[in-house]
Amino acid sequence: MIAYLKGNLIQKKTSQVILDIGGVGYRASIPLSTYLKLGDINEMAELHIYTHVTDSSLALYGFYSEKERDLFLKLISISGIGPKIALNILSGIESSDLEDAIRQSDVARISLIPGIGKKTAMRIALELQEKLDLKEKVLETQSIKEKEDLISALMNLGFKRREVEKIVDECLQTFSLDAGFDKLLRESLKKLARL
Repeated sequence: MIAYLKGNLIQKKTSQVILDIGGVGYRASIPLSTYLKLGDINEMAELHIYTHVTDSSLALYGFYSEKERDLFLKLISISGIGPKIALNILSGIESSDLEDAIRQSDVARISLIPGIGKKTAMRIALELQEKLDLKEKVLETQSIKEKEDLISALMNLGFKRREVEKIVDECLQTFSLDAGFDKLLRESLKKLARL
């Protein structure tokens, strides 16, 4: 299965592109949002790919970001929404706006997307709300665990929990968990050294 492509952009249309990778042209259908972010013809381009295989065809769907591809995968997991409708949805609304509309059960906003009726909009809001909430809970659980690991490491170095918690919260506000455990530990130690 093809999951990622990087190559020379030899054709670019609003609904599809062709990438030349080592002399082989890969055609991928894309949403309008990806089209707007890609460079010009003969420039290097990268796409996160979903490979759709049926009995009669093999089709590639390309996205500028993994987040957009993940949202596309969630959309096609809904009964009655295939890849073409999912692409149409992502072409009609920014992915962050769609996520907001889903979280707020804003069926009216979703049904403004061309080709999406009220029933389909309701199904999207209902089914994807659970999946988006689940993802947020997983991220929240991960951040609590990583914060506790950081506090534990500092306490093992002889610091008191009360002073450590405050410093760790300050570091997380400044750097977030993306900074990595080692950097957060170093920054926390620097702050504790100043106490």
